Amino acid sequence: MHIPGPDEIRALHEEHAPTAEAFASVHRHCEIVWSVAAHLLASPHLAHLDAELVRAGCLLHDIGVYRLYDADGRLDHVNYIRHGLLGQELLESVGLPAVLCRFCSHHTGVGVTRQDVVRQNLPVPPADYLAETPEERLVMYADKFHSKSRPDRFLSPDAYAARVRRFGEEKVTAFQALRDEFGDPDLTRLTPDVSRPPVTG
Repeated sequence: MHIPGPDEIRALHEEHAPTAEAFASVHRHCEIVWSVAAHLLASPHLAHLDAELVRAGCLLHDIGVYRLYDADGRLDHVNYIRHGLLGQELLESVGLPAVLCRFCSHHTGVGVTRQDVVRQNLPVPPADYLAETPEERLVMYADKFHSKSRPDRFLSPDAYAARVRRFGEEKVTAFQALRDEFGDPDLTRLTPDVSRPPVTG
């Protein structure tokens, strides 16, 4: 299986980004998520993971966000949850394998279930969008620690746990399981790569 490298993935971002600002926001976020995942991968207990696959997943996971920008460069926040499926469709259209496409559609929150879709009336087909492989789970987990808000910022593990609680205690439990599996990233070591310090609460 061909796993595209960083330069190939960057070119894909540049091709599909509707504006330079969108590219800067989305691609930078993807690179930061990879830096978080790479930090976690340094732990010996994660040596069995496919680091090249994790890197590609991190760098590709949010590429569908580009399809939510309108002609005036505004992001459709209402339908933001669709970015995962839109990314999967985009990667499928350029011939990337399913194992890479799944990183787009299976990284949202700590996993979106069919019940979540129905209960919250989400604008996606009812299905389970859950990270299944260790590589998928790591990409989903690493994504939780950086926000593309303006200004963009890090979120500490405790801050994300507090944020996800509004979706139910089962989501807090799912996030804790990811923390137990992968460990907490030392976000202070990543601070030089971003413009804002970690948020602790």
